[in-house]
Amino acid sequence: MKTIEVTPTDDIQRILDALDEPAEILLHKGIYRQKIKIARGNITIKGESRDETIISWDDYARKRHADGMEYNTFRTYTVCVTGENVRLENFTIENSVPDPKTAGQCVALSVNAKTFSAADMRLLSTQDTLFLAPFPDDLVVRYAGITDEGYYDGFIPLDELFMEGNSLHCFKNCEICGTVDFIFGCAEAYFENCRIVSLNDGRDITYISAPAHSLKQERGFCFTGCSLEARGAEKNSVYLARPWRDFGKSVFIDCKAGEHINAALFDRWNDTYRNKTARFAFYNLDCGKKTEPVSWCRQLSRAEAAAYKKLCAAAMKKLGL
Repeated sequence: MKTIEVTPTDDIQRILDALDEPAEILLHKGIYRQKIKIARGNITIKGESRDETIISWDDYARKRHADGMEYNTFRTYTVCVTGENVRLENFTIENSVPDPKTAGQCVALSVNAKTFSAADMRLLSTQDTLFLAPFPDDLVVRYAGITDEGYYDGFIPLDELFMEGNSLHCFKNCEICGTVDFIFGCAEAYFENCRIVSLNDGRDITYISAPAHSLKQERGFCFTGCSLEARGAEKNSVYLARPWRDFGKSVFIDCKAGEHINAALFDRWNDTYRNKTARFAFYNLDCGKKTEPVSWCRQLSRAEAAAYKKLCAAAMKKLGL
């Protein structure tokens, strides 16, 4: 496998676009002010230092794109992955927009591929830090731009919008920081021994995950052995999850949490009735206080939790983590 060393003065996108074979890219310490898309498969990108090797950009949902339309959530990413079997290790991806209440959503990493893995990464933003494709079906139709005149694919590129079959994304020993819905999407995704850090962007209530899995998807987001931490978030101000679509699924197992987690644990999403269909569960959740979980979530049995951990271990092994 080819190895390429890169410094902050190099153009990562140009290097990626020139590749014609699998490669390992080594990022030296520094700040890379770049917005990049990893479209080629079988690429590994490693940083010299997790906290001192930073890819940073500052697009946001209400910004005007060159096509005259607002960026919308899904064009704000700092890094987008569409190539298969991409691995990211030991650096930071940041969307540096400071005020999502004014600017709107600001994605750091968008994973629009079926297979993806990350280890020892730091993902930093506020609202919508990490998107894990596929899109919900209704958004695929909306962003495809189907009109009476025919098909228009100008808003979301086809390699980001469409995904047939299942996706598998794994995160190990990562730090993921944000405020509102900062882990969201429809992938089968596993987070093992990760630090999930809730920041404060001035809003009274925030949410860690916003799953949108369809009913036909048996597996959703699974957090095992994670540390749910506050870095500015107030007591009782953070919910573990709220369902972005009706059958969204998030499960938390053997996680340790701070007092910032609301005693109810989960939220139904504004004035919807998604509490009737959401699939939320937990096991051995240590919040350092008494919790009063909503009636529509589930506390897993020991056997059920063990089955989830077995799935997580198998997924990590499959992707080489």
